[in-house]
This record gives sequence, structure tokens and C-alpha cells, in this order.
Amino acid sequence: MPHSRPFRRCLSLCAGLLAALAGSAASGGGGPENVFLVVNSASADSLAVANAFAALRGIPPINVLMLPWQGSVEAVPIATFRDELLRPILQTIDSRRLAPQIDHVVYSSDFPWRVDFAAELPSELEGKDKFPSGSLTGMTTLFAAVQQGGPGFLDPASNLYWRPLDPAGVPTATAGFRSWYGWGPLGEIVEAGGSRYLLSTMLGVTAGRGNSVPEIVRYLTAAAAADGTKPPGTIYFVTNSDVRTTTRSGTNGTIFSATVRELGKLGVKGEIVTGRLPIGKRDVAGLMTGSADFDLPGSGSTIVPGAICENLTSFGGIFTPSAGQTPLSAFLRAGAAGSSGTVIEPYAIQAKFPHAAIQVHYARGANLAEAFYQSVRSPYQLLVVGDPLCRPWAAIPVVEAVIAPDAKAIGPGDTLAGAVELEPRGTIPGAKGVAVDRFELFVDGVRSAQCGPGERFTLDTTTMADGHHELRVVAIDSSPVETQGRWIMPVTFRNHGRSLSLAAEPRRVKPDGTVRVSVKGEGLEGIVIFAMGRVLGREAKPEATIEVPAELLGRGMVTIRATGRAGPGATNSVNAAPVTISVTDAQ
Repeated sequence: MPHSRPFRRCLSLCAGLLAALAGSAASGGGGPENVFLVVNSASADSLAVANAFAALRGIPPINVLMLPWQGSVEAVPIATFRDELLRPILQTIDSRRLAPQIDHVVYSSDFPWRVDFAAELPSELEGKDKFPSGSLTGMTTLFAAVQQGGPGFLDPASNLYWRPLDPAGVPTATAGFRSWYGWGPLGEIVEAGGSRYLLSTMLGVTAGRGNSVPEIVRYLTAAAAADGTKPPGTIYFVTNSDVRTTTRSGTNGTIFSATVRELGKLGVKGEIVTGRLPIGKRDVAGLMTGSADFDLPGSGSTIVPGAICENLTSFGGIFTPSAGQTPLSAFLRAGAAGSSGTVIEPYAIQAKFPHAAIQVHYARGANLAEAFYQSVRSPYQLLVVGDPLCRPWAAIPVVEAVIAPDAKAIGPGDTLAGAVELEPRGTIPGAKGVAVDRFELFVDGVRSAQCGPGERFTLDTTTMADGHHELRVVAIDSSPVETQGRWIMPVTFRNHGRSLSLAAEPRRVKPDGTVRVSVKGEGLEGIVIFAMGRVLGREAKPEATIEVPAELLGRGMVTIRATGRAGPGATNSVNAAPVTISVTDAQ
């Protein structure tokens, strides 16, 4: 890790964005409805990781894109990244009318973690920038600049969602992220214009020096369970004489000291230790260190579920087997919820790595992705890996919805007909001075309405397909973090006299096996069978049986769905009750 050299300020970041994202209605980001999950459908590992995350987090099927990537899982030219990854992602978000609600683009495994932009390096930088590469997640977050085709992503202050710091190095505020927010030059939210982003992470890397699928599933499972637990433990800040540490510890450790004090005000314990790692600590709730190599198992320390652990070093985000230095996957293997690393030599420049403020944002209730991107000013080379939705210190609203005016409860599978008045209710246990600010209604994963406390949603089921639907009511609190809680309920709409049944056997199948899927309806012109954003079969008749190779579904829990049509429009459609199967080697 060479010492710092001055950043070259390039052309300013373009403020443009896809028209579909501009001017969207207010939304509460940070939950599964706000995640767009990108899966390499040509990779068994990518399918397995995505299946686990989708089941753990309740990602709506409409928010999943199956993208058959068969190129390199290490590096890709920027033109290929733009044309074959970024553009299809943005176009799909737009075509599914999800732009108003998507704040996170999350990649499963087996996508290229490095983007080579040497072919588009500005002439004034040729021969000066020896390492013209960015990360998959950094370049996706800065999608507007990448789409523009200029070097805006190289700007040392390209990320205006980064939160300003006070003189001691403590963030003055923590803010929830929404893709439609425009951010001004001082990090302020502006009413018109401004820079816009999409927070991006990878769930895991299964190639080279990455993690195995079981390891990824374990840390994703632990991260999901950590939400709202306010885990007991200590966030450790490691100091030594290495430039990897002094770059962000501050003179005589002043930044780390100020961060520990701020954490204490939040009721979270922080501690500064000397060396490479905390030694013999069984309560690592977070970690910031700086060392080329370290032996985490040999330290005798244990990582608490939900922890952000990361290391400032040159090659932490490089997964090529021959690479040197300890990769970020070591933290994830030990149970961290997320980590980061640069994918090419970045030099010891603080702006390219998370500031110590990351742990303050996290302790204030931000989710993992928000904590990372509020603490990195220039994220184009930084690969962020882990569960973007993990939020151990959030005060999560408890939500329910009843049918007005009689406050009738709704249970799984209940039948709804005609126009229904839904009354949302929400409380925030343990939160002082914070209340529910607004509610959002999602039908089958798509946001359809919002209202304030004391107001109601009118749900006209006559305009929708008969059969199975999923209702979600999301409560968003009044704090700057805009913490969410949700109520999810599967129901049945019945207005047009249509029905469709779905069966799948066996319910537990080996990866090399076959699933027999049968659908049956009456008066239908055709049927579509699908799972996790992928069509499994189409039949131009009301009754059919298809055989689906289990390898097409991927390992894990997979929900199979079917829709039938008797003519154009939603009112001529019907949804079958879905069936969930398990693809596993276990008996």
C-alpha cells in the first residue's frame, strides 16, 4: 500500500439520471421491496446464494432479475459492463415500473468484481493513472456517471450521499437513502436536480479467494437474525504504525477516539486496541483495522452477528487465487455481516475507504449499505460485500393492518372482494421521540399507495386478478434514518369467478432431480409457470404438467408460481397459490 498521492479532480459528476428514476414519489428505502436482486442464472452458486437471500429477506419475485452471465467473474471492460450488465438492470427496473421504489442493486455471486475502464480513460490521464479499474458495486452505485460515458466517477467527491464530518471527524448526521433524493454539493437533499445514486452490494464472491456457498448462507442467515437486536459487544478500532491504519485513525488516533466517544453516547461500546486484530475478544460487534495480512482464527476473537468488519489494504477486494494480502472474505467466513476491499491498488487515500464514521452511522440505525456509502466519498474502487439490509441497531416499527371500519383482522389466505378499506397501524418499541411518519402499501411487491397515520388505504380488488396476492404494509418512522417495519400477508382476491390450482412434486428434491409441476384451471387461454423472476413454462391451455430440472431452480428454498389468463388485462387473470420446494442434497 503506497503512501497517499494527490487525487486528480476530473470532470464533475453528471447530475443526470434515467428519467424513470427522476421525480418519483416519496418512498421509504432500506427494505426488501427496495432491493433489486440480480442473479447469474447460468451459475449454480449464484442461484443458491440468491435463493437463500430472497427467502431470508422476503424479496418480492418481481424484484429479481435472472441475467445469464457467462463472461469472466473476475474482470470486465467498462463497455461490456455498461451494455451487458448495467443497462439491462436499469431497463428492467424501468420496464417493471419499479423505479420509484428501488434503492439498492444487489448482485448475487459469479459476476465480475472488477471493471476495467482503461479504454475510456481521458487523454489527460493516460500514462498517469496506472490502475484504471473500478469495482462492480462502486461503478453500479455511480451508475449515472458511468452511463454518461465520462470520467465523473473518478471525482474524489463523487458520492454526495457521503455525510459531512465535524472537526473531530464525527458525522454530523445520518440519513436514510432513497434513489430519488437529489444530493447537493454539501451533501444536502435538494428539491430539484442534484446527484442520484443506487446503493450497490454483492451478497458474496464464490470464485477464487472468496467464500463457499455454505459460508455465504451462514453469514446472510446470521445477519438477517441480527436486525434490531442491539447486539451486546464492542466495536474495536485497531491502531499501529502502518499507513493502512494511520490513514484513517487521525493524528495520535484522534478520529478513532472521537468515534468511540460518539458510540458511547449511543449506548454502544467502542474500544481502541493496538496491533493487527483484537486478541482474545469474544464480543467483536464491529472492527476497523489496517494491515496487509492477518490471522483472524489465530486471534482468538469472535465476531458477533451483524458486525461490519473491514480492513484498509490494497488487495482486500481482489479474489484472484495468486493475489497477496488477506481478502475481505476472511471476515465474512468468521461471521461478519459485511466487509469491503478495493479491487485494484488504490493508494492510501482515505476517500476510497470507509471512514470510521461507518460504525456511527450503523449504530444510529442505518442499514449496512447506507452505513458504507455514507462513509466513503469516492467509492468507485471499493467492493462492498454482505447483507445490505442488516441493521442491528435499528428500532424497527411493529406494523399491522386491519379492515375498517370494524378493525377486522386479516389472516393468511383470507378472501377479499370488492373495495376494501385497510387501516394501517404502527408502533416503535423502545424509540424515544420517534413515531411512524407514513405507511406504504405494496401489492405483489409493487408500491401502490401511501398514507399518513390515522388514514386508510382503499384497495379495489375488482381491478386485479383473482386468486393469490401478497399484501405488504410498510411503516416508515419519522427519524432521519427513516427506519422501516412491515406487515406481510398472503390473501386471495375473489371477484370474477376464476380459479387456478398449482401442485409441485416432490417437495424435496436433489439438485440433479426433476420437479413435476401441474396446473389446472377453467376457461383459461393460457398459463405461465415461473419462479424467482424466471419463466419455467408457458402453455396455451387451461391445464398442463411440465417437468422442471431442479438445477434450473438452484439449491435452497424455491417458490413456484403460476398465472392463468382468459383474455387481456388483469381482470381476466388468476393467480394460483404458490408452492415452495426445497432443492437439497439432504434426505
